Amino acid sequence: MSPAANTLAGAASPYLRQHADNPVHWQQWTPQALAEAAERDVPILLSVGYAACHWCHVMAHESFEDDEVAAAMNARFVCIKVDREERPDIDAVYMNATVALTGQGGWPMTCFLTPDGRPFFCGTYYPKHAFLQLLSAVSATWRDRRDEVEQAAAHIARELRAMSSGLPAAGPQVAPQLCDHAVAAVLRDEDTVHGGFGGAPKFPPSALLEALLRHHERTGSPAALQAVERTCTAMARGGIYDQLAGGFARYSVDNAWVVPHFEKMLYDNALLLRVYAHWARRTANPLAQRISRETARFMLDALADADMFTSSLDADAAGREGSTYVWTPAQLREVLSDDDGHWAAAVFGITEAGTFEAGASVLQLPADPDDTDRFERIRAALLAARSTRPQPDRDDKVVTAWNGLAITALAEASVALGDPGLAEAARRCAAALLGLHLVDGRLRRASLGGQVGESAAILEDHAALATGLLTLYQLTGEPAWLAAATELLDIALAHFADPDRPGRWFDSADDAEQLMMRPADPTDGATPSGASLITEALLTAAHLVGGDRAERYGQAAADALRAHSPLLARVPRSAGHWLAVAESAVRGPLQIAVACDASRSSLLADARRLAPGGAIVVGGQANSSELLTGRDRVDGADAAYVCRGRVCDLPVTTTEELAAALAR
Repeated sequence: MSPAANTLAGAASPYLRQHADNPVHWQQWTPQALAEAAERDVPILLSVGYAACHWCHVMAHESFEDDEVAAAMNARFVCIKVDREERPDIDAVYMNATVALTGQGGWPMTCFLTPDGRPFFCGTYYPKHAFLQLLSAVSATWRDRRDEVEQAAAHIARELRAMSSGLPAAGPQVAPQLCDHAVAAVLRDEDTVHGGFGGAPKFPPSALLEALLRHHERTGSPAALQAVERTCTAMARGGIYDQLAGGFARYSVDNAWVVPHFEKMLYDNALLLRVYAHWARRTANPLAQRISRETARFMLDALADADMFTSSLDADAAGREGSTYVWTPAQLREVLSDDDGHWAAAVFGITEAGTFEAGASVLQLPADPDDTDRFERIRAALLAARSTRPQPDRDDKVVTAWNGLAITALAEASVALGDPGLAEAARRCAAALLGLHLVDGRLRRASLGGQVGESAAILEDHAALATGLLTLYQLTGEPAWLAAATELLDIALAHFADPDRPGRWFDSADDAEQLMMRPADPTDGATPSGASLITEALLTAAHLVGGDRAERYGQAAADALRAHSPLLARVPRSAGHWLAVAESAVRGPLQIAVACDASRSSLLADARRLAPGGAIVVGGQANSSELLTGRDRVDGADAAYVCRGRVCDLPVTTTEELAAALAR
């Protein structure tokens, strides 16, 4: 059987389409591709990456566009290309194998599999010469030492399945003391000089920052707030933040946030918008307010496609990493006058030596200049000049989970900034997602150009979207958002919950494609895990619905927190979102129901402004929602009912009384 031709031109993924013209006979992950490997009796060469990945582009240019390399790949393997963002289940399985075999992971990921999908050799990026040698060695081993390949594949499969058993059967009770211990451990790891945690490369610790804010609100801890302020300030003033157009890059290659890896991801910016908006709402810090506004504007200007949000901007433009964003002193003077050019170089930290390549520098903003008008004029001029440069490509794929994160962030930012337009953007996004990605009652993972893909949604998709819908329900009072959220939660409980281990979750559904193993990773990484996200949604929904559903959701959330508490006890830096959810849970969670005319109640607006992160806030007429059942205004005045768990205070009618009730 001859190898199939390249079939990626019709893919729903922009990343796969980038490889449609390769001489490699790439196929998508399908049963037919695996069957071809079995019929030809050759291994599968699995390459996994994503559209904004710089080193994915490098390997593509060096190897996948090269006729010599392609000939070797086509003759000896069935070559499968996977977008990790479209198929995170496949990525998770083989990334676990790669880390287990090599001690590290990353993209592009290069795995060699038996025709039934078991890995026997894994790695990441290979330069052309090394890759050709590897292709020859793997092919020879497959041909001449098949028994060794089978033994290795069987051993790796057993080890991966053993690793998937994960956490111990039970952990400590989630209580204030556990949260305090976890926060103390996190703070011991803080880089108090540059902000953040650990060394280079340094990623924005979004979930940890949200958890620390919630901890500060619960305990009054100055250390927790100071850690947030150090990190958020350092990132906002560093090169990881786009000082001209707003928005954050994926990570910094150094430990001081100076030089980023230039790709910009929707999920990072949504998560960071939530953090900066929370910081702004809690402290009214001007930097927090500015970064929140600019990050929201970046999302709406650069990533929005109609009403939904696309996935990312590339790290490269015209084949050069960062070329859109970096400047030399001479370039500043060319765009501006000599005087303004020298001033801008000082303001943005641009030197002749440079901070990047070939004497160029990434813009930083160590301090806000005194001359605000001059600064804004120069910033506008530089941004206009930058727009004439080659621009990074955009991955136009719409991912359900990341749009769910964006809905939550925009809705919360609308409260922090007093900007109803952001809430309207969140509402439009939610309506569009439900209209396109919900097919025959089941959620899909992604769409492209208004066409929904075939890939089934995973746990994080259901969880992040449900949380966004619950946030919209609290903000608008519209029952349709609550109904849609509970439908997603019911599907998650039916298809993703582990029936044999209460509180544990699988990342793929029980009726999804069965891979070598069913992924179930509860640790939080660049994005929160599906398990921690679904726990947040269940914890919130349990207090917004009534009857058996409330009990079922509440028990599921409690089981999940108990099942995953070992993460908080042992590796809290890998459980940032779990810690944020736990901080809310140990407060009840806090609920505020305001009996009022929701359209013009200052008390409701104050409740939303004063509520700690993770609290539940609803407003409206008596009996208009579960939390307002039997609760009405008091002597003609709007009244706020503050509850912790199932225990409620007497109603209060002034902002001062509400603030005092929340402080208890």
